[in-house]
Amino acid sequence: MKQPTKAIICAAGLGTRFLPQTKAMPKEMLPLIDKPVIQLIVEEAVAAGVTDIIIVTGSTKRAIEDHFDRSDELEAELRERGKADKADQIKSIAEMANFIYLRQKGTPKGNARPILNARHLIKDDEPFFVFFADDLFRSEVPRAVQLLEAYQKTGKSVMSFAEVDADLVDQYGMADPGEYLDENTFLVKSLIEKPSKESSPSRFAQTGCYLLTPEILPILSKELVNPSSGEIVLGDSLNELASQGQVYGRRIEGVWHDTGDPFRYLKAVTDIALESPEYGEKFREFLKNRLR
Repeated sequence: MKQPTKAIICAAGLGTRFLPQTKAMPKEMLPLIDKPVIQLIVEEAVAAGVTDIIIVTGSTKRAIEDHFDRSDELEAELRERGKADKADQIKSIAEMANFIYLRQKGTPKGNARPILNARHLIKDDEPFFVFFADDLFRSEVPRAVQLLEAYQKTGKSVMSFAEVDADLVDQYGMADPGEYLDENTFLVKSLIEKPSKESSPSRFAQTGCYLLTPEILPILSKELVNPSSGEIVLGDSLNELASQGQVYGRRIEGVWHDTGDPFRYLKAVTDIALESPEYGEKFREFLKNRLR
């Protein structure tokens, strides 16, 4: 089997839930202490062997390109001030992978559009990762590595899932699982979009990471429009592929954070701060005192 070396990161959203902050700064650059969300996603992709990162952006996302570029002036100033460790750190960000930037274009829009925009960079026989820039996991084994392990077992497309409370299933696309390969890996019969608590086939919610095989490409190329949203939805193409027995799910071992709205972003910042070796203890004491 070919191993995936490319990842598409979908980062063209406007981030309207975070306005006015996102008027000038992309939501993908919101910090989790000292790293922007998108850097954490790049790091997990690189941990899974990815060498080429394709970031599909919009017209207001120049800060993403600047973040992953070299900054010779800043590096030199840091070294002059005796902060060589910081200079090495920002240099290493630019050297993590080869970065390719595309502007999202085309209608109808939808979360499958960035993949179609990057289609010419994907060979007809190679698997590739897709990440949505809102979702990340805090885990010992990076989420992308867990997906890679499932792909190496199955040779098929693999989606990431997280187990959620039954009261939350109506907020997500939920898996209808088939045969289990192990306790965390299962065949996906279909995705059910935002089912009721009573009708949901499982408590496995779709999260924003996929390892896709080339079989998805001709399906995506049909540009089938979802009648409800009027957009091209990746989940629809995955359902067609799943009907052929070509999609597996992986329940990710770790803590899932969806940073797509302010409250969930605050929860992610708090959780990561509490787990920080540098700040965790002091932050925990601060919270205890504050909550009194």
